[in-house]
Amino acid sequence: MRYISLDLETTGGKPQRHQILELAAVVEDTKHLRPLAELPAFRRVVRHAEYVGTAGALALNAGLLQELARKEPNPELCTPDELLSQLREFLLGQNFKPDKQDCVAVVMAGKNIASFDLGFLRELPGYGSLVRAEPAMLDPAAFYLNWRKDTRLPTMQTCKARAHFEDDTVAHQALADALDVIQLLRPFYELPMYQQVREQ
Repeated sequence: MRYISLDLETTGGKPQRHQILELAAVVEDTKHLRPLAELPAFRRVVRHAEYVGTAGALALNAGLLQELARKEPNPELCTPDELLSQLREFLLGQNFKPDKQDCVAVVMAGKNIASFDLGFLRELPGYGSLVRAEPAMLDPAAFYLNWRKDTRLPTMQTCKARAHFEDDTVAHQALADALDVIQLLRPFYELPMYQQVREQ
């Protein structure tokens, strides 16, 4: 199966009010694994006329705001109106095929992808006509859940600790976090339970 690990950095948690600052998407092919550093990756920082956000989110993304404020040309810079059309071109270049409505539908993975990132994607021009997520999404939290002890799904940091990452801190950088999600999911590609599923 092929999927994209997608991550956003935003100015806050409300899709109708706050804004995407950074989007990264990494293509994973579970049948043909490549080193993480060699996976096809897409990254954009998103320039808005002005920014609306919470103090915590703006402080967390101070480096992105500095990148966005620079005057020199940046090939990874775009506007919100351009973001999904550029993501679509990247996906077409990776041989993802459009559906009958000419929309590229992809399986997406990410930490809190369905409850957080998807809400922001739906606010972008072209969502549903240029690019859309398949209904089923992959969140690594379900794979690192302790069913007897946890009272909620584990955080990204907890997932990384349970996976025995050397560094369990969360980068809060879209590309690094998207790659972490793939690394968290890879141990589950060939578990015995999947090998026992009979082909239909």
